[in-house]
Formats: sequence, structure tokens, C-alpha cells
Amino acid sequence: MIVILAEKPSVARSIASVVKANQKKDGYLEGNQYAVSWAFGHLIQLAMPESYGFEGFKKENLPIIPQQFKLTPKKIKDGKNYIDDPGSLKQINIIKNLFDTCEKIIVATDAGREGELIFRYIYNYLNCQKPFYRLWISSLTEKAIKEGMDNIQLGSNFDNLYYAAQMRSEADWLVGINASQALTLAAGSGVFSLGRVQTPTLAMICKRYLENVNFTPVPYWQIKLTLKKDHVVFTAISENFDDIQSANNAFEKVKNSNSIEVKTVDTKVVNQEAPLFHDLTSLQREANSKNGFTADKTLSVAQKLYESQYITYPRTGSRYLSKDVFETLSELVPVLYDHPKYGNYAKELNNFNDKGVNDSKVTDHHAIIITEKKPTQLAPDEQIIYDLIIVKMLEALSEKCIKEITTVNYTLEGISFTTKGTLIKQQGWRKVNNEKENDNEDENLPVIAVNEQIPIDNNVEQIEKKTKPKALYTDASLLSAMENAGKELEDVEQRKILSDIGIGTPATRAAILETLIHRNYIKREKKTIVPTSIGLSVYEVVKDQRIANVELTGMWESALLKIEKSEMTKENLQKSIEVFTRQITTDLLNTTIKVERTDQTMYKCPKCQKDIINFNKVLKCSSSECGFVLFKEISGKQLNEKQISALLSNKKTDLIKGLNSKSGKKFDAYLQLNQEFKVEFSFPAQKKKK
Repeated sequence: MIVILAEKPSVARSIASVVKANQKKDGYLEGNQYAVSWAFGHLIQLAMPESYGFEGFKKENLPIIPQQFKLTPKKIKDGKNYIDDPGSLKQINIIKNLFDTCEKIIVATDAGREGELIFRYIYNYLNCQKPFYRLWISSLTEKAIKEGMDNIQLGSNFDNLYYAAQMRSEADWLVGINASQALTLAAGSGVFSLGRVQTPTLAMICKRYLENVNFTPVPYWQIKLTLKKDHVVFTAISENFDDIQSANNAFEKVKNSNSIEVKTVDTKVVNQEAPLFHDLTSLQREANSKNGFTADKTLSVAQKLYESQYITYPRTGSRYLSKDVFETLSELVPVLYDHPKYGNYAKELNNFNDKGVNDSKVTDHHAIIITEKKPTQLAPDEQIIYDLIIVKMLEALSEKCIKEITTVNYTLEGISFTTKGTLIKQQGWRKVNNEKENDNEDENLPVIAVNEQIPIDNNVEQIEKKTKPKALYTDASLLSAMENAGKELEDVEQRKILSDIGIGTPATRAAILETLIHRNYIKREKKTIVPTSIGLSVYEVVKDQRIANVELTGMWESALLKIEKSEMTKENLQKSIEVFTRQITTDLLNTTIKVERTDQTMYKCPKCQKDIINFNKVLKCSSSECGFVLFKEISGKQLNEKQISALLSNKKTDLIKGLNSKSGKKFDAYLQLNQEFKVEFSFPAQKKKK
């Protein structure tokens, strides 16, 4: 028997249908000499400090640097303790029995760094010695799975991918555990979290926020002329004036003028190449900018489309296709012929632009494109993401856009004015969505000659403007900043080294943002991302520490890629991480800055009477030893302030109506805290029938 291990049940079902393993068993599918099972993501994880004998947060324990990392089944919170997740344990035992009885294993977890780690941690935890091979595919269509099964690769070919994933996991553990404990001990109360990637991301958000709120706008003035020639109306804008007196003097000079003299006319042709295909980050940016989707939502929807076999692997960091994939596009584009919006364009698209084809720039996976499987009915959010992928794919395959840009310079009473206009000569890829790049596009300027006097159409305005700060981050702009973090460095050599390296990876950036939100360090205000008071307090502590340094984090990301490519050993980076861990732990323990939590409520913990901290979705005791937690939503009902106050102060609420059972039925109940300070239901007494 051959065992195939997928990352999720849905993926396992797709593979099982191809290999004809159709008999349902408990935790796997069986048939045709195959058993297809699955993990639920990370079933196995690195053990916490308690497994090494380090209980609680104690200064004398730090830094905690295990000589050999231990693996353990996934944990869940039970009161203030963590226990093995029963569901994970059950699935691990199922996988163990399959591994024990099989001849070989085919690894079908997601074909990337984290997918490799998920399998290797299970394999190593079970101390399995069976030979394993790799199924490396970029979509879950029947065709892709069959081709992948025909080209199974040796598992050892992916050892370096595993070493990079393992080092990422251990580095996050070392930095996260030690820095978080050190900051918590230095703060004196509460529990605080720092991380290898989350902390420089928080620093970027806080720095931008402070620049924005502390920005002092500087006024400046311009003069706007409305011109008219050959029945065409257009505008000319003056140079900037830094003070009102200069602006007033200039306005007085020109306000009664009837014409303006042309000094220069410059027309140039600009070839705007077609954009590249989507990778995950570019898809997340566009979905946020155009549709307001968070990065996490876009990833979730794209993953569902992938598992439904409609698109290729979404967690890719490449915007290019390989030559062999490009050759299949003549079969894929016809899938779009009956699309209500883009079908006609797809039919007209004959000669495909190959600018986005580059084997050397295809990493683990090529860019995101559609598959040959045509969706029948998609949910609205799925249709939005699918269409964004369609549009980018059609644009990437289209010819370039050719624009004619004209700049006209004038002089009037010694003051310079400028008119700019753009005329689209060949729409090219812009025809897919008929989008304009700016308001000046297709402005039909008349023929204008040097030394010509252009009539002013009796409309001279003085305009006051103000300088603006850099905009607050949105999901889209923050993802760009994370992706291009290396390009922002001032040091030329470091910028060159990290030019293509950001912080995090396309597959993890959304999770980093959600982690920061869960920690109550940042929050979304409409479309923008801003720090909370807690986040700002943490930033003040770490902003000058190396843990908040984008350059250092980028260097580590670069090193992980080198490990993948056999250009660096895991041990070399491990030594660097351990040295850094010791330094940052010492620095944080010696800080005298206290983290102030202004997001506290007036409530006291019903269990230990310490302060309660108010997070987005939960209320938690500020004492790390206590562990009291109250979720704000219970059985589908969002608790209001009165109910929360009653539960924390009196241990019981008034009757709450319209709670939802697991089966979907409505019921009424009181909420109360039991002797273990856990929420339970108390039901009203039934009225006796007369």
C-alpha cells in the first residue's frame, strides 16, 4: 500500500478521486492500493518552554535556547494551561498506523516551504523510516494531479526546502519566545508578544502613523488658467508659490490677461508594457484597493478557488510563467469565451505576449492563472477574486499600450505655466477593463505651436493647496511596503542585497497582519491600518532595538532563500539567530520603559481581582498566571457592556434571548461563571401548566 498525505481533507479528496481511492475510512480514503490521508495544517509543532523544564516567565531562565528542539502535537488552551488537541491526536494516530503498514509515502502537502515542514514534522515526530516521494503540482485539476503522479520526485530533492522551513520555524520560536518573555518581565504586568517578522511590521505601521499625525501641512498656491483653442477647452497650471504675497502679486499680474505665449511643446511616445500575472501579494493588493478585501480574506477566497480546482496554487511569490505552462494557455483562454464581461476580449486575443515568461523567475510555483476547469456558480466574493485573476491574465497576454504624452510650457508676465495631456494611440492591455491611468488620459489637446498666443477663456483662478503627509497604510500599501522593505533602505549596498527581498513571504504576510490585530497592537479604521495605544507603547520600547529592524529581518529572509538554494547551511543562520536572541533578550530585560496599557477597562478579574484587558474579541486578565478569558461573542450573540459588567461583577447576566445552539436553534438563557470561572448557561424555570 502507498500512503498519500495531503495538507487538508479537501485536497485529499481531489487526489483520492484521481488515484481511485474511493472507500471512506476514519481519517482517510482507501482503494486501488492507495490510502489518502491528510493533516489539518500543522498537526505537529515545536514544544513550548515547559517541555524543556522552564515554567512561567522568569528572568533567570532567559534566554531559552534548546540544544535540540522537541516536537509535540498541536496544543489548545484549557484554562491557563495548554493540552494536546484531541482532534489532532486522533489524526496523528491514524497517520501513524498508515505509515506503519505502508510500503512508501507520497508527500502531497502544499508544494512550498510550509507544506514541506508540515509533512517533515509529522514524519520526524512519528520517527518514521519509510521512503517518501514528492508530489509537486501547481493546481488540483485531474490533469495536473495525473501529470504530477507520473513525475513523482525523490523526497530528498526537497531537503533544502525543509531545512529553510525548519530554520524559519526555530528562528521564530527563539526570537518570539525570548523577546516576548523579556518584554513582559520588563513591563511588570500583562503579557506582550514580539516576533521576528511581526515586530518590524508593527514598527513600520507605528512609524507611518506617527509621521502622519505629527505632520504639519505647509500651504502653497497656484494659478489656474482656462484656455480655449479650436473649440477645445483645457487648463494650464502655474509654478508653485510658497507665500500668499507672491501668489497675490502673480495673480494681479495675470488676472486680466487675454492670452498666453507658448514657449515649448514636447511630445513623446511612451510604450507601457503589459503588467505581469498575479502573485499572491499583488492579488491581495488589488483586491484591497478595488474591493476593500483584507489580505487574509483574499487568501482565504483564493485558497477555496484553488481547492475547487478553478485556479492554480495561490500562495506563490512569482509573477511569471514557465515556458511549458505558457504553451498551455491556448487551451485555457477559450475557457473564458462565454464570460459575460471578458468573453469577447478573450476571443479577440490571438497573439499572446510572452513578456511574463521567464523560467528563471519561477520559484516554487508560477504565477496565479485559471485552470481548464470552468466554474459553474461562484459565490460573489469568489467571483470577484476569480475575475481579478482573469483580468490580470488577459492583460499580461495582451500587447503594450502606446501613449502620446504632450507637455506644453508657457510664460505669462514672467510666470511659468504648464499643460499636460495624454492621448492613447494603442489601447493594448488597457482595453481589457478600459481603465484610465489618470484624469488627463485621452484629453484631446488641439494642435499647439511654439510662440503661439493661446486665448485665455476669461477664467483665472488662484488655488490654495497644502502639502500632505504620507498616507496611512491600507492592507494594499502595507503589503507593498512589506514586499519592498529592502528597497527603502538608505544604505546602497544593503539595498542592493535586499532589492528583491521583503519581510515575510507572500504566504505569511496576511497572517502577520491578523496576528498583530489579534494581539490588539493594530486595528483597521475603515480602509486604513493604525496602531492601538498598546501597539504604540510596544513600539516605543522596541523602535531602536534590532528586533524592529527591517534590514535585519530582510537579511534573514535572504538567508532562508539561500538555504533553499543550497547556497548557505542551516547551521550558519542558526548561529546568527542565537547570537541575536541573546542580545535582544539582554537589551529588553535591561529596559526601564514601562509599557502603558490605556485600553484597560474599569473591570477587575473575577478570579484574581487584577485588571482586565479589553481586546477586540476577548477580555483577558492582565496576570499571566491567572489565565481568565471571556469571549465577547457567545452562541452567536455579541455581549453588550451591561452583560459583560454583570458577568464580571456579579458572575451572572440577565436573561439573554436569541442565543444560537450548534444545531442552529434559538434559545434563551442566563450566562454565569462556574466555580472554575468558565461561562455556562443557566436556563429559566419552566412555567407549570395549570
